[in-house]
Amino acid sequence: MKKRQFKAPSGALISFTELGFGTAPLGNLYRATTDKDAQATLDAAWKAGVRYYDTAPLYGLGLSETRLNQFLRGKKRSDYVLSSKVGRLLEVCPPDKRTGIGKFFNTPNRREIFDYSYDGVMRSLEFSLERLGVDSIDVVFAHDCDVFTHGSVEKRDAHVKTLMEGGYKALLKLRDQKVIKAIGAGVNEWQVCETLTKAGDFDLFLLAGRYTLLEQEALNSFLPLCETRGIGIVLGGPYNSGILATGPKKGAFYNYEPAPKHILQRVGLIEAICKKHKVKLPEAALRFPLMHPSVMSVIPGAVSPKEVALNVKTLSAKIPKGMWKDLKSAGLMDERAKT
Repeated sequence: MKKRQFKAPSGALISFTELGFGTAPLGNLYRATTDKDAQATLDAAWKAGVRYYDTAPLYGLGLSETRLNQFLRGKKRSDYVLSSKVGRLLEVCPPDKRTGIGKFFNTPNRREIFDYSYDGVMRSLEFSLERLGVDSIDVVFAHDCDVFTHGSVEKRDAHVKTLMEGGYKALLKLRDQKVIKAIGAGVNEWQVCETLTKAGDFDLFLLAGRYTLLEQEALNSFLPLCETRGIGIVLGGPYNSGILATGPKKGAFYNYEPAPKHILQRVGLIEAICKKHKVKLPEAALRFPLMHPSVMSVIPGAVSPKEVALNVKTLSAKIPKGMWKDLKSAGLMDERAKT
């Protein structure tokens, strides 16, 4: 599998596989999966050459990290890249009070406490190291300091303020001590990434769904800023939570909700041009973000060896250059998008 060498502004060198593995589904997101099946999926990814794994305390309230512990045990630490997140602490609670009821299934009884402070970041990383069973994590992202998670600009800005006054200093210290190689944020909005880029010395951002075949607004200012500063992007949600994988069928999801009519129509037009060039919509969607020089890896999820194999096959598809040209000519892709 192809790799991309990323030299962080901090000087660290990190080798990402173009296809990474997002482990939220292995935290029993939307449905429960057994430990056996989770390990079989991770094993399939390893055999396919995937060497970048992203996790977070939120994913299954610790379950994703503990499942990675079993998988990574015995593997040479230098053979893979590992990222996790800070900004949430997990607290033991009664079953009816746990976080994610109806979203995460068969998880430990824990509730999230948002904490972007210096101590909160240090404690979160310590707990993650224990759950993962490793001595170091390559990349640490401040998790979900965005409007999507917190509900308003005011609440987001309050958490960003706490992060920059506290947690950011902890991340810098950990990077200086080489406990971690790179720091950044894992969020759902490019705007907060831009704010953080201007406020501090960040290496990478995990951006969920905001530079895709369907959305390229980040080209206005954020992605050019990344190129100027040498900042890397890990692209989560390359299918915009579903519709770029399923196509504009009834019930297709966009941003975790049923897709509105105008999105269904736009995706239908994109899919028609893809078909004209004998390209499947998911093939175009998975390849598109990787054409931007700042994007190091895409991380679609998988919950079975079959889905891993499909991700690998999808990314390996050959895309004719004429297809991108036709999408731009039809006004369905930003003219500035790298192709």
